Order: sequence, then structure tokens, then C-alpha cells
Amino acid sequence: MKRKVLLVDLDPQANATTGSGIEKIEETETTHPTWESGGTKIKTSNSGGYDVLPAGPGLIAKEAELRVAENREIQLERLLNQLEGKYDYTIIDCPPALNLLTINGLRAANSLMVPMQCEYYALEGLAALLQTVDQLNERTGHTLELEAIVRTMFDPRNKLTQQVTEELATHFPEVLFSTVIPRNVRLAEAPSFGKPALDYEPNAKGTLAYLALAGELIERMEEQGVKAAHE
Repeated sequence: MKRKVLLVDLDPQANATTGSGIEKIEETETTHPTWESGGTKIKTSNSGGYDVLPAGPGLIAKEAELRVAENREIQLERLLNQLEGKYDYTIIDCPPALNLLTINGLRAANSLMVPMQCEYYALEGLAALLQTVDQLNERTGHTLELEAIVRTMFDPRNKLTQQVTEELATHFPEVLFSTVIPRNVRLAEAPSFGKPALDYEPNAKGTLAYLALAGELIERMEEQGVKAAHE
């Protein structure tokens, strides 16, 4: 299953960065140099399995900077174009807010994976996100499509979990992944140690679920790649 992967962290809280064992970008670095350096600030995660374009509080200033920038929605896309061919997959972790950082992430991506808890407000959030994607595609000519919905913190004993799953299966049958990420204490502990789950507790239920998710995603993406090559 080994692939060359870049993780791009766009969230100023930098959870993906610190969870990979990498120091966040300091707030004093207001221009967020990773975006202007052609990838020279890319770090390797402590596990050695993937690279990270780190985030930090400095991204708050970057978001403000983007508001008055020319071509403000394609800044990240331009940077990632410089890295084309270096990675098999680039995963962009967007912040929960629908701001210019998120718009840059959506504009740079060619498929969308939405992790969501089986809760009512998560359904509302999904609807708002998809509306934003439709507007972005219409305005820019981009062709970003929803590729996957992944249910996280999954508890099959919970009635609401079952109800939300039924809603998702009804409205998004083609993109609702069969793999679910269960609630798991060992998985939740990993970020506090600055380690990916696979490095911290490789046999935990949550870790094994993420491995299954990676397999399901790779299989789907590579099947689509083969199909596109023959069309």
C-alpha cells in the first residue's frame, strides 16, 4: 500500500502538524513562508511515512493577507503545481471555517473527502460545504467533486448514528465509504504524544480502521485512474 504522500495543513490550530510530530509555524512568521518557498519548508513526519507542509497561528495572518491578494483563491494551487510529480497523493487538511484558506484548499484539490460524525449538525455542515463547492466550481470552472464521506467517532449502538447513516446512504450512496472510524481511546491519545496513530499504537482498532480507509481510498482512486486512461 506504500505511496508517496504530502499532507498540507491549512488549519491555524495545526493539529495535523503537531500530530505528525512537527512544530507548528510560529505566529511571528506572518507571511507563512511555506506558501512562498516552493516547498522548501516541507518537513518529514516523525514516522518517516509522509511529508508535511506545516501550519500554525501564522496562517491567521496569511488568511488576512489573502483577502487583498491578486489571484487570492489559487495561491496554494500555484505552490502545489511546483511539486507536481513528486507525490502520489497530496492530502489537504482544511480548517472547519469556510474562509479563504479553505477556498484555497478546495481550489487546489481535485477530489473531496469529508470526515463527519454521525450527528445532526454535521449533516447541516455537509450541506453548507457542498453548496460552497458548487459555487466555487460555477465561478471558476473548477471541477471539484465529492469523492468520499467517512463516518468518524462511529458508535453503532447509538440510534442517532444509525439515523444519520441511513440519511447518508439515501442521499450519497456512491460516495459513502464502507470503512468507519470507531471511537477509540488509544487513537485519541496519539496526538498528545505527537505521533501518528500507526506509530503510537499500530494494533488499535482506530489505527486498523484508518489503514482500511487508506486501502479503500487508494483502490477507488486508482480504479478511477485506470478507467480514465481507457476512456
